[in-house]
Amino acid sequence: MAPINGGLARRITVFDGIEMFPRFSPDGSKIAFSAEYDGNREVYVVSAKGGQPQRLTYSMDIPGLPERMGPDKIVMQWSRDGKKVLYRSRHEVWNAWMGKLYFASLDGGLPEPLPLPSGGFASLSPDGSKIAYNRIFREFRTWKRYRGGQADDIWIYDFKTHKLENITNNPAQDIIPMWAGDKIYFLSDRDHYMNLFVYNLKTKKTKKVTNFDKYDVKFPSLGGGYVAFENGGYIYVLDVKTDKYKKVPIEIEEDYPWIRPQIVEVKDKINSWTLSPDGKRALFEARGEIFNVPARRGKTYDITKSPAVHDRNPVFSPDGKWIAFVSDKSGENQIYVMRPDGSDLTQITKGRLSYLWELKWSPDSKKILYSDKSLRLFYVDIDSKKSVEIAHSKEWEIRDFAWSPKSDWVAYTDFVGNYFPRIYLYSLKERKSYPITSEFYQSYSPVFSPDGKYLYFLSDRTFKAKTGAFEWNFLYEKMTKIYGLTLQDTIKSPFAFVEDQTTPQKETKKEKAKAKKKASKKSDKLTIDLKGIENRIFEIPVKSDNYRILTVDAKGDLYYSRGGKMWKFDLAKRKESKVGDFGLFELSADGKWAMFKKGKDYYISKLSAKIEPKKPLNLDGLKFVVDRKAEWAQIYDEGWRQMRDFFYDPNMHGVDWKGIK
Repeated sequence: MAPINGGLARRITVFDGIEMFPRFSPDGSKIAFSAEYDGNREVYVVSAKGGQPQRLTYSMDIPGLPERMGPDKIVMQWSRDGKKVLYRSRHEVWNAWMGKLYFASLDGGLPEPLPLPSGGFASLSPDGSKIAYNRIFREFRTWKRYRGGQADDIWIYDFKTHKLENITNNPAQDIIPMWAGDKIYFLSDRDHYMNLFVYNLKTKKTKKVTNFDKYDVKFPSLGGGYVAFENGGYIYVLDVKTDKYKKVPIEIEEDYPWIRPQIVEVKDKINSWTLSPDGKRALFEARGEIFNVPARRGKTYDITKSPAVHDRNPVFSPDGKWIAFVSDKSGENQIYVMRPDGSDLTQITKGRLSYLWELKWSPDSKKILYSDKSLRLFYVDIDSKKSVEIAHSKEWEIRDFAWSPKSDWVAYTDFVGNYFPRIYLYSLKERKSYPITSEFYQSYSPVFSPDGKYLYFLSDRTFKAKTGAFEWNFLYEKMTKIYGLTLQDTIKSPFAFVEDQTTPQKETKKEKAKAKKKASKKSDKLTIDLKGIENRIFEIPVKSDNYRILTVDAKGDLYYSRGGKMWKFDLAKRKESKVGDFGLFELSADGKWAMFKKGKDYYISKLSAKIEPKKPLNLDGLKFVVDRKAEWAQIYDEGWRQMRDFFYDPNMHGVDWKGIK
């Protein structure tokens, strides 16, 4: 509560839940409001001096509603005699779109419904014989300048004659009526921005009262000969006698306990995790901090220590020397690298980038693949800090990509015009992409074999239609299987037909040396024969199902997730086996370790035929000193950036987005 001319505000309520829509009683001694003291939002009354609130309503609300549907039990005003509170509720209709108006008595008893089929914001006439109200309720919807069927009008209902009159009848939004003597104030966006208008009951004419042209007027309320409202984060009051308004300079002073730095544990706020190349440590990102955690022995380190910055998506380089991650330290999303102890922090990218997704190091630890919300895929050279655009999708984000073992080719998934994912190969030398799978099948999750002979991927090519028992429609499910293709046309499928042949004579030492020398010349680059590559696809003999995570170990055996479990396909034995009862996992760069999540716990284990969760990683060290004021500034900036990066029009409909910030 603050003086109407401004000054120091005094807190009336302190509960952890939300208290909102306060309304003074006619004599100013009490305040009715909506609150969550007992779980459900209900109507309460408290002395204007403070004290124990009195609960007036006991009802239900529809659970799980989105915020745009608005809160329930909104207090509108008091009756003239101060014995009842008018409020809006949907406790009887059980329809998120609908609500009705009720009186709640200070003496208790059941709510008294008004004789109206539905109602939103409302205001009683001074003598209580009539009511001005909205029939629809959509004030909490965020889109502006709506002119559709839910654009509301102001209606007057006479309790005695039952006459109903529309006093606005305008295609714009006309909402939140406030009845003051012979005038009814209300909000309207008929002139682009929400401003206060007033309807004169005697002359039947409407006049615009406020002229704000930057922010909408929000949630006005009437009392004591004034209309209070909010605009641009400030409180204003308007004198109903003169229609003049002024800003109220409100001051708030308290102990602000949430501003004090505090050590918080964040192991329940993990957003991403990854494994070191040798399986000895793991990285976790939680609440914008990056932690380096030991697999068995050692300390946990907060290696970013940046509460004012959102650091995310960390990943070890294959040689273990660097950690790459995304950060908004510069004010934009950029890629940084640092040593595993947090030292030698270096910004790798520059300029304005869109929202960045996951990162992937090249096997030689010299380059990083990354993609963004603007549907582009890049790689950046760590030494030169130069980024090269690989692809720019016309359909959707590119978040599915892999390096070749020699770091000179990239496999990635893009979409053709029918939104079917298709796999492409990109040559760093030629700076050119080649489609290698058909546009008639959905293909994705490419991964190279470590010897550079094969490219494995998932594809939906199993068409076993079922028919529903109700509508007899065709249903296709569990269409995915694992496929591969030979990257060189001299290599046969590992499942090609084999028959015994006469054993040739052994090579001489000279011939072996010559072959070895020839192979060594080619070892620094991966040879891919693109001609006819799509005809060299072969199928891994596993059942069709829903697959996630396809990867390869150091020996070239396949690991994948199916049915919430980890599976292995041994190419030499041509045999599938279940590895563990978990579906989220990652293999180390050396192909000898696995990190996986089961339940709420994380584990690191030697890669073996069977993996059983034993001792989970100790995450008690995931804690740091939170500076909430710094976090709030970062959250504001990131919210502004994400609105920009995720909006479908890069020009932001011509809005000055920097000015909006």
